[in-house]
Amino acid sequence: MILQQNLTGFVAELLGRVLPDVVADPAASLLVFVVVLVTIYLVGKVAIIPVVNRFLSARNLDAHARRPITKLVNIAVIFVGIAVAFGLADYGDFLQSLATIAAAATLAIGFAMQDVLQNFVAGIFIYTDRPFRIGDWIEWDGHSGVVEDISLRVTRVRTFDNELLTVPNSQLTDGVIKNPVAKEQLRLKFDFGIGYDDDIDRATEIILEEADAHEGIMDDPAPSVRLVELGDSSVGLQSRIWIDNPSRSDFVKVRGEYVQSVKERFDAEDIDIPYPNRTIGGGIELSNVDGVVEPADD
Repeated sequence: MILQQNLTGFVAELLGRVLPDVVADPAASLLVFVVVLVTIYLVGKVAIIPVVNRFLSARNLDAHARRPITKLVNIAVIFVGIAVAFGLADYGDFLQSLATIAAAATLAIGFAMQDVLQNFVAGIFIYTDRPFRIGDWIEWDGHSGVVEDISLRVTRVRTFDNELLTVPNSQLTDGVIKNPVAKEQLRLKFDFGIGYDDDIDRATEIILEEADAHEGIMDDPAPSVRLVELGDSSVGLQSRIWIDNPSRSDFVKVRGEYVQSVKERFDAEDIDIPYPNRTIGGGIELSNVDGVVEPADD
């Protein structure tokens, strides 16, 4: 850090001695412009960018979040370098000229870039709030997939059908985002229905035994079973199991194998999974039949 400060002071002192003698020459002014711009850029690269990176790291921002912010800082350093170089090279007040142009173009650009700015602000919220990260499985507005990239304007999501969706960030901040594996674990629930004459304790043991036997189901948190419903034709037992850091394909595969194994055990031990029963009662009543002629007896 001391070396950086000494380098910056040396360059400033050198330019202060040389500039008054060369700004009168157009070629020298161009040289001054280039030298000042390159110097400020290098100083920013050596001194400012590392400080910004340390600050962002202290905020626990991921690498994908630090990258676009670092690019913005680089652009700001170049902008400052151009402004200072314009002034020292005697090209006029760059900032004043730029402000005049910007004032005229701000309204048109604002309308033209309304959606872009909205998505840009939404991207900043995604970086700061971190509702999801790269590699997370998210669900929103009937879509689902794994996040592959997050930029300041769009987020790219790979669906489970291997399609790449480019989603404007505003769509992911205006609605509800579901992150099923935010803690790298996914809980699954499935309701098994058994008959009223079946043994609830034995059915519960079977459900837990099959969960313990499946290698894709976690032991901690342990599987659990709760009686959740006394239906019209069945008793509802809800099984809750946990899967460690699954993809969508793992989740579907594990649930299918688990449910199938429980069904086969129920069949083997004569535990019934009843169909819904519906009983229709009542009679038929006829009206306005006084004028109906009965057939004559033969």
